[in-house]
Amino acid sequence: MKKVFIVGSINMDLVIASDRLPLMGETIHGRDFFTNPGGKGANQAVAVQKSGGDARFCACVGNDDFGDILIGGLKACGVDTRFVTREDAPSGVAVITVVDGDNCIVLGAGANAHMDISKAEQCLREAEAGDILLVQLEIDSDAVLFALRRAKEKGMTTILNPAPAKGFRAEFLPYVDYLVPNETETAELSGRENFEEAVDALCGKVKTLIVTLGGQGCLYCKSGERIRIPCPKVRAVDTTAAGDTFCGALAARLSAGEDERAAVSYALAAASLAVTKQGAQQSIPFERKVREFLEKRL
Repeated sequence: MKKVFIVGSINMDLVIASDRLPLMGETIHGRDFFTNPGGKGANQAVAVQKSGGDARFCACVGNDDFGDILIGGLKACGVDTRFVTREDAPSGVAVITVVDGDNCIVLGAGANAHMDISKAEQCLREAEAGDILLVQLEIDSDAVLFALRRAKEKGMTTILNPAPAKGFRAEFLPYVDYLVPNETETAELSGRENFEEAVDALCGKVKTLIVTLGGQGCLYCKSGERIRIPCPKVRAVDTTAAGDTFCGALAARLSAGEDERAAVSYALAAASLAVTKQGAQQSIPFERKVREFLEKRL
């Protein structure tokens, strides 16, 4: 089993459900408000660990109550938090509105803005050839670029989840083995609205492109081959952690030596189970549950 290093964000999610989104200047009533640990980096680290991987997480939290809760949640899942630093800043937050199982999110970076090259460098000192780096774009893009470059220097496998796409830089691509955007991010990264044209523009720039398609599964592209892989049908309650679950589960199963197609199928099943529950990290299923789910569908 290889190690998985995750360099990314960590937030406290502030979640409220509503029948619809408010119009500009409008106040509406919501329901079922709750808080839970989140952030793309942290969610993916938890997904790695719950999927049987060995997660080493590098991030920044505040010296506040949220920071205590966030680190405690990671430790409870077994994530290695030695490289999660406490900063003189508020912990990051994500304000999430859930409508009919889908969501929209506003981020407040807080301590995440303190992530830098030096912190990424310190974390990756422990990495070895064959280990995996998993990164997203909710932190400083220079830190992401450094981590990708250093990972390739060390002979690691790299996975980039380009979310949010606004932080994407073309300089990342030469150092990326697996690019895992969703459909919207694929259009933003390529500058093309037509899906097939967008995929054409990206698939030749990385070894493997995996476009997640929500309830439609994903498109797997490698060496000129394109395969649509469906996902199990479920009733979605909250899609907040779907993409993060997919990425973390994929990294975990690749780190265990599984073949790519098997790892993708596992990741789709894990993400499908995640959307059947409320919240982010607590909705991510353990490997045993995913295996049972897959066996029932054979």
